Amino acid sequence: MIFFFKPTYVFDKVVDITPEFLRKKQIKGLLLDLDNTLTTHNNPVVPQSSLDWIKKMKSAGISLMIVSNNHAPRVTPFAEQLGLDFECEGAKPLTFGYSRAIKRMGLKKREVAAVGDQIFTDVMGSNLKGIRSIFVFPIKPEESLPFRFKRACEKPFLPKLSK
Repeated sequence: MIFFFKPTYVFDKVVDITPEFLRKKQIKGLLLDLDNTLTTHNNPVVPQSSLDWIKKMKSAGISLMIVSNNHAPRVTPFAEQLGLDFECEGAKPLTFGYSRAIKRMGLKKREVAAVGDQIFTDVMGSNLKGIRSIFVFPIKPEESLPFRFKRACEKPFLPKLSK
């Protein structure tokens, strides 16, 4: 059971993931979470660091797609700013969104990893799908009570960042 909550790889933030690391691990595509992975929660503005990172990944030939549990009105404008395709209403930790995204990317499961900041959605969903997971720590702690509760529940499963 603990296996479902254990990420394959751990990074401090998404921009720390490099094309060199992905090539070494034979990862050709990334399924990207949106909130607190590429931007702060519900923020409509794309941070310059995410724009630069996306550009670097694209120029290295890494396929990218957003897979979010959010609805289209939240995901669409953000995806357009980044120039990325997306799957919204991904139902993570269920695997429907991941399955649709992998099929659309035209890649094999072994060539894909999912990146996200939540153990109970992103990491668990990746593990249930049988793809590698890349856990990144949240950009900024959420303020709402439901998120604070979820983060407290995740705490025993949080990985250590290896230096």
